[in-house]
Amino acid sequence: MVTDGAAVPRTGGKASGLGRNYHYLLSAYSIQTLGEGVVIAALPLLASKLTSDPRLISWVPLATELPWLLLALVGGVIVDRYDRRLLMIGAQAAQTFLLVAVALVVTFGGTQIWMIYILAFGLCAGDIIFMGSSRALIPTIVRSADLETANGRNVTAETLGRMFLGPALGSALFVLLVPLPLWVNAATYLLSLLLIARIRSEAGHFRAIRTVAPDRRRTGTADGARAAERRGVLAEMMEGLRWLAGHRVLRVTVLLAATSNFSVFMAQSVTVLFAKDVLGVGDAGYGILVAAMAIGGVAGGLVSRRVVNRFGTRSVVIGVSVASALSLVAIGLFGRQPVVVVALFGVWSAGLSVWNVMAQSLSQRLIPNELMGRVGSATRMVAFGALPFGALAGGLVAAAYGLTAPWVIGGVVHLTVTLFTLPALLRWPSVIEAPPSADPEAAGVSGKAG
Repeated sequence: MVTDGAAVPRTGGKASGLGRNYHYLLSAYSIQTLGEGVVIAALPLLASKLTSDPRLISWVPLATELPWLLLALVGGVIVDRYDRRLLMIGAQAAQTFLLVAVALVVTFGGTQIWMIYILAFGLCAGDIIFMGSSRALIPTIVRSADLETANGRNVTAETLGRMFLGPALGSALFVLLVPLPLWVNAATYLLSLLLIARIRSEAGHFRAIRTVAPDRRRTGTADGARAAERRGVLAEMMEGLRWLAGHRVLRVTVLLAATSNFSVFMAQSVTVLFAKDVLGVGDAGYGILVAAMAIGGVAGGLVSRRVVNRFGTRSVVIGVSVASALSLVAIGLFGRQPVVVVALFGVWSAGLSVWNVMAQSLSQRLIPNELMGRVGSATRMVAFGALPFGALAGGLVAAAYGLTAPWVIGGVVHLTVTLFTLPALLRWPSVIEAPPSADPEAAGVSGKAG
């Protein structure tokens, strides 16, 4: 069980309950993730109208996740330097503009597959700022005791929107009119932007607690100031990575998250072809299939807080990792009917929801507020940066060995890494506490050993 500590400063004066600001944030996130789910289903379908090459199809999810590898660190610096609410508004505005531009091209029949890649890349680049700012904002607007509740509601909203309701709606809209999912996604982002604008700051909640390095304050020339600023950005980017690498609990958690993401994206990168050629479903059926596969995630989100509190971090990490790996192997070996795939993938998606609540709450407690954006982005760079590699590997494996092979190979990879990290996991304490300082080596090693 995770207990509160002093590593994350808490702004005083929070009332009991989650509060008005959190509910605006949750509403915005719910609507935004619904729009993401719509376009997540639509983009592979749109690509499949232009090509049947598994490698080219896999480049859509590759482009969707590649910014996490390339831009996450600098995104973390931005999140820690500027007002997080304004960053979320700016990210949503840029994403809306990009969606409208591509939707106009699709509407008038000039679609090229490279446009899909650019749209996917741009939307993810905006998500780096939006997600980093949103998660860094949560521990400053809700009490520490409410973190599992707040994160559980966010994960449930994300699962419902991005994985359950959104894909079914996106495929239905695609069948009705090809560009319609893009227009609907743009509308959801605009509405999300308006809701975020209603969040009100109290006592500087929206900006990280920061100190200015003495050498940058004393710089005497404009060129020197710019050089110092560049050095400062690089130093801040590396600070987040070093802090994460030095934390004996979080670094193992992130390694397993990256492995899980790589493994599942091997299969998901060609799911649209797997659904059509192996399971025999059409365009509309693809969205329904993706939505049904997320049912486990919805259930997991509803019980995640109780599961984490009942079993603790260590048991959740081990149990979810093993069950998720085995579910992927089982789909590759036995998943020839939609109902079988839905049931087996439900194990994986339920584990994902429980994992996300555990990992987000743990990070928000252990990471100092002034490092929240940078360490959070370093975490996501490693964990989400594995996604494009998984997509690339999945396309190559499917082209060489068939559409079921990515499921089996991905599951074996996940299980192998889990077994490799098992000795380190068994040495974790049963109670993980934040240290009285920002020392990453001290964090997570106090409390009773299991």
